[in-house]
Amino acid sequence: MPVSFHDNIDQDTSIGLWQITESSIDLESRLQLKTHELSHLNSLSKGKRNLHWLATRVLLRKMLNTNEYIDCRADENGKPILINHPYHISLSHSYDYAAVMISKTKKVGIDIEIIKNKIERVQNKFLNLKELDAIDNKDRIEKLYIYWCAKEALYKLNGKKETSFKDHIHIKPFNYLPYGDLSATIEKDNSIDTYTVNYKKVDNYMLGYVCK
Repeated sequence: MPVSFHDNIDQDTSIGLWQITESSIDLESRLQLKTHELSHLNSLSKGKRNLHWLATRVLLRKMLNTNEYIDCRADENGKPILINHPYHISLSHSYDYAAVMISKTKKVGIDIEIIKNKIERVQNKFLNLKELDAIDNKDRIEKLYIYWCAKEALYKLNGKKETSFKDHIHIKPFNYLPYGDLSATIEKDNSIDTYTVNYKKVDNYMLGYVCK
């Protein structure tokens, strides 16, 4: 399970991407799991869900560069938080990859998705009309995944369940490249917050991440 991509955003913030090649037994042997974590792990269906949960925690351990127990829990909105380490974190996974983003000083959000044509079936659920009109047919599938990953990363950074991809998170038009950044806003509760979201195509996956 080698780290396939690592980038330091600044001196306090970094992202990592890991291709999952190990078994669940191998991954579990690299962690110090408490009773409540083992119970949650056993509640997951065997296969990808199990592997994803373990892989994100193993990668998080590598990103934090520690041999100590990592107490990673979920807050009231389901956002992962660390109890015993001074970092903001975000976790993601898709098929054969796990992704982690950490920062000592900033809120973070990350998302990775395998690229498939079926995203066109649900585009109206997460894009508003203005965003849909801005997407032409050239590289359409990749662009749709950039929109999705950017909105998912912003949703995770924001950390509030009632935030709507379609109604509250807005992406400004951008020119497609295999990697780059775009401008976005979260418009909610009579306030507008502006963000720069980065994205990168990795093999047949799209990665989006943001910090602020």
